[in-house]
Amino acid sequence: MQNDIKTVTILQTADIHGQVEPHQEFFVEDGQFKFKTRGGLAHIQTIFKQVKAENPGGTVIVDGGDLIQGSAIAALTEGKAFGPIIKSMDYDFLIPGNWEVIYGPDKMKSVLKSFDTPIVCANVYEEKTNQMLYPPYLVKEVNGVKLGFISYNDPEVPIRQNPSFSKGLVFKQVEDNLENLIKELKEDQQVDVLFLVTHIGISKQIHLADQEYIKGVDFILGNDTHERIRKPIQRKYAQVVEPGAFASFVGRLDLDIKDGKIVGQRYELIDVDPAKYPADPEVQQVINEQLAPYRTQMDKVLGYTTTPLYRYLVVETGMDNMITDAVRWKTGADIAISNGFRFGNPIIPNASGKAAITYSDIWNMLPVNENVKTGKATGQQIHDWMEKELHNVFAEKPLERFGGWLIRFSGMEMTFNANAPKGQRVQTITIGGNPIDLKKEYTMAACLRRGEPDHTLCRMPNAKDPKVLDYTIHDVMAEYLQKKGTVSPKTDDRAKALDLPEPVLSQVPNVDYVFR
Repeated sequence: MQNDIKTVTILQTADIHGQVEPHQEFFVEDGQFKFKTRGGLAHIQTIFKQVKAENPGGTVIVDGGDLIQGSAIAALTEGKAFGPIIKSMDYDFLIPGNWEVIYGPDKMKSVLKSFDTPIVCANVYEEKTNQMLYPPYLVKEVNGVKLGFISYNDPEVPIRQNPSFSKGLVFKQVEDNLENLIKELKEDQQVDVLFLVTHIGISKQIHLADQEYIKGVDFILGNDTHERIRKPIQRKYAQVVEPGAFASFVGRLDLDIKDGKIVGQRYELIDVDPAKYPADPEVQQVINEQLAPYRTQMDKVLGYTTTPLYRYLVVETGMDNMITDAVRWKTGADIAISNGFRFGNPIIPNASGKAAITYSDIWNMLPVNENVKTGKATGQQIHDWMEKELHNVFAEKPLERFGGWLIRFSGMEMTFNANAPKGQRVQTITIGGNPIDLKKEYTMAACLRRGEPDHTLCRMPNAKDPKVLDYTIHDVMAEYLQKKGTVSPKTDDRAKALDLPEPVLSQVPNVDYVFR
C-alpha cells in the first residue's frame, strides 16, 4: 500500500565560510560566466522552514563544516558571531571542517558549543587524553524511519592549515573506526538509512564510496571542495553529493522508505535566491545585531576594480594575480606566491564600470592575516616544489590529492601537463621573462604559516635566509590599493595547463559531473 511509504528529507549546507549575507555568486551558463545575487543565512532559514512545513516531522538539517572562517565578521569575532546566529536556525546537527581550528582548539570548542546544537565527528581526539572530542554519530528517528549519520573531518588538517592552529588535537584516518561504527549502527542500532557526513573533498569522497568497507552506507553527504553536485554521483557502494558553498545553495534529498528500504529518491540543489526566499525576520535580526559593531570597519573602501574579481578557476585567477602582484610590488622579490584558496565572493563592477574593494573583501580573499615572509630558493628547488604542488592538485589517485587549487604566483610563468605522471608535469618555467636557471638562487615572498619550520616557505622546505617581515598580507593589500586607486586584474596565462580545456572549473576526474 502507498501509505506504507514514509518520506524523509535531508537538507545540507556546506562550506559557508563566514558568509552571512547575500553576495555576488558565480555561475556558468551556456559556456558563459554569469554573476547573480545569492546566499544569506536568514534566507536559508526561510528555506528550512518551508521544507519542514512540507514534511513536518520528517526533515533533518545538517551543516558540513567550514562555517566560522572566511569573512571579516568571522575573523573579527573569532567565530563568536555565529553562536547566536546558528542557535536561532533550525539545524539538527553540524560537523567541524578543516578551517574550524583557525582560532585554536579552545576557541573552536567554545564557538561550536555556543551553537547549542549537536556536533558530530568520529576522528578528532584530544592529544593529552586520546578521548574523542565529539560523539562519532547521531541516530535520529523521523517519520518512523531510523536514520544514522557518521561524521568525519579531514585527517590532513594539521598539514593543510597552519600547524599551530590545531595543536593539541589529533586527526585520525577515516578507515580507523568506520567499519566498526557502520556495524554498530546497522546491526546493533538497526538504522534503516545510513549517511556519512564527510569533510574530505569530492575526489576522496568518491573514492570512499567505492570501498567495500563502507558497505551499508547509503549516501555520502560530502563537503570541502565547494562542488555543486546537482545529481547524486552513483558509485559502487554509495551515492555522493556536495552542495556548493558560501550559503549560496542548499542540498535537498528526499527519500521514500518502505519496510526500511529506499524505494524512491529525488535530489535538487536549491539556489538561495534572496528574491525568491525572503529573509527570516528573527534570524535577520540576530545577524544585524552581530554585524552592527563592525559595519563601519567592514565597509571601508580600500580601492576599486574595473574587472570582475573571482576565484573558482583551478589554475589561475585574476583575484590571486592581484594579490601576488601586490606582494611582489611590496617586497621586490623575484617571485611572490599564495595559497590556492577556494573562497572569496566575486567583486563585480556595476553600471559605473567600477566595483569597490572593501576591508571585508580582503578578509574574504585572504582569511588568514599573517605576516609576509621571504626567503631564497634555487631554480631546482622551485621546479621540484611546483611538481609537488601540481601533484597535490591533479594526482591520478584521489588519496594523493591535497587541499585547494594550484598555488598562485607572480613573477613566474609555468606551463604543465596536468595528466602527466608524477614528477613529469612541468613543461616550462620562466622567471622574470627568462627560462629558469636550476642553479640560480631566486628571492621568494609568501605568507608565514605558524607552526612550520623557519626554513619552510608556503609548504616549500629548505628556503635559505628566511625572514618574517613586520607587515601582514592585509597591510600589503591596503597599501597596494591605496597606491593604485583603481586596478584591473585579469588572468594572463602565468599558469597554463596544456592538456586541459579552459577554463578549468573542477578537479573531479572520470565522473558524470560538470561545475555550473
